[in-house]
Amino acid sequence: MTEIQKDTIKRQRTLVGKVVSNKMEKTVVVSVERRVKHPVFGKIIVRSGRYKAHDETNQYNEGDTVEIAEGRPISKDKSWTVVRLLEASRII
Repeated sequence: MTEIQKDTIKRQRTLVGKVVSNKMEKTVVVSVERRVKHPVFGKIIVRSGRYKAHDETNQYNEGDTVEIAEGRPISKDKSWTVVRLLEASRII
């Protein structure tokens, strides 16, 4: 690839999180946690976001760690797609 082509390719945003709900058809809810420094106190705090992601085969269960990628809007709330399973949940 030439240097011009490398610049025009858009990087796809990916996040890693845990599946917290799989009760919907072809959709999972993924909770993504990130650590940020508090602006005044300087303490590290955990912020979390919940994203609805498309799961075509309904194969992911609660507790699984997955990677999701941003894409075109699939529905009103869903514009992420599950890319791959990183770690399956352990059943006790």
